[in-house]
Amino acid sequence: MKYYVLFGPPGAGKGTQAGAMAERFHLCHISTGELLRSEIAAGTPLGMEAKALIDAGNLVPDEVVEGMIEAKFDSVKGVDGFLLDGFPRTVAQADALKDMVARRGESVTACVSLMIPDALVHERIAHRAQLEGRADDARDEVVSNRIQNYHSKTEPLIAYYKAAGLYCEIDGVGTIDEVRERIFKVMA
Repeated sequence: MKYYVLFGPPGAGKGTQAGAMAERFHLCHISTGELLRSEIAAGTPLGMEAKALIDAGNLVPDEVVEGMIEAKFDSVKGVDGFLLDGFPRTVAQADALKDMVARRGESVTACVSLMIPDALVHERIAHRAQLEGRADDARDEVVSNRIQNYHSKTEPLIAYYKAAGLYCEIDGVGTIDEVRERIFKVMA
């Protein structure tokens, strides 16, 4: 079983690229954002708690996200692996993922990192907010908070996965097809 971590700042194109990656390599795409949005749409207690945090541009507690991920690992069958999009976002979550996968007798395959500059993050998120009607992406202060959270809490994963020899950085600037081709070369 393969376990790929899809990494990068908000708006780097993870969601745009994930479907093609999952299809090409027969992986189950697990988007923590989509999992959380479905809980919010269903109005569950988890969803309401997550909504308040997300609306402020903050992260959802680790144990909640980890439980959702492990449940997916347990329930999805008939794939060659998993593509994790939006998880891990912190070193603590990366350690938890390493433990989850180790309990299955496996290890993380690679961290595929799509990198773009902060100015492009703002531009892409504003565009996404318009296209998808995502109110959580529409306010500048929320986007700025997300970028700050990314740099302070998530960016340390670069060193984490580099130290493990699993980090593969992809230039996320370019057309969708150009970026996809770079990704496929790394994953092949």
